[in-house]
Amino acid sequence: MARTRTLMRVLVTGWPSFLHGEATAGDVLAMEAVRSALGEAGIGCDLAWSPVFRPDGLHLGRTDPSDYTHLVFACGPLHGAQIEELHRDYATCRRVAVGVSVLDPDDPAVTGFHAVLARDTPAAVPRRDLSALAESPPVPVVGIVLAPGQREYGARRLHEGVERELTGWLAGRECARLPLDTRLDPDDWRLFTTAAELESALRRLDLVVTTRLHGLVLALKNGVPALAVDPVGGGAKVTAQARAWGWPAVVTVPESAGPPYLDPAELDRWWRWGLSGEAAGRTGGPVPAEDLIGELMDALCP
Repeated sequence: MARTRTLMRVLVTGWPSFLHGEATAGDVLAMEAVRSALGEAGIGCDLAWSPVFRPDGLHLGRTDPSDYTHLVFACGPLHGAQIEELHRDYATCRRVAVGVSVLDPDDPAVTGFHAVLARDTPAAVPRRDLSALAESPPVPVVGIVLAPGQREYGARRLHEGVERELTGWLAGRECARLPLDTRLDPDDWRLFTTAAELESALRRLDLVVTTRLHGLVLALKNGVPALAVDPVGGGAKVTAQARAWGWPAVVTVPESAGPPYLDPAELDRWWRWGLSGEAAGRTGGPVPAEDLIGELMDALCP
């Protein structure tokens, strides 16, 4: 048996392998679970990825079917022309589907496999999905709070360019990005209804990246470090609020700046600092707005 395994070479595929497929977290985790199991059994394998999803990965169009003895298709529903094409392209391989959904047992996409180990099928008791087996290392959970509009700043308003650069930089960070909006709307399920709902979400984050004043303030209030970027040339209320809190992690774009507006190295530096224990230790504490309330009372009752 050990000798047989050393002679095997498996190509692991799934819907994330197709150019016109779809990569879901569950599909990817299922493929990773198969790779891990094969590796532990001493069986060599490769994973095939869509060039759209992972441009630097192994693509089906660049594989030679003769390099493999087996093909495994992991997760997702078995149907459609793309799976049927796999059967034709890898006709010389033993083909096995695992952790899949079978809608029609007579579908050519199903019958083309030598073995189908389904997670759910009309003819059998459901089994747990493969994605639960894969290990995922934790990454920082980062809330993204962006400021649209603000036409009142006129020519100093650099929001579109700054947001484009900031979100492009964020796409390269290894983190769980969570878009958040400070706007409240009881009629839109995608938005928070109360401030308490927003703050409850903020407290669970590791970091907030924001171009919005209240993204900065509510993060710090709730003990969460923030990386603030002021989208107004020369700085405006975001920069001023960072100064009021004595918060150093703020990027202010010079008024005369042109694209690019942001320095990735500076963002990287504040990112590392924001995720450090030093940054966490500087958040929270007394809210420095009580002086405004005192002045309000004096103005009301001179």
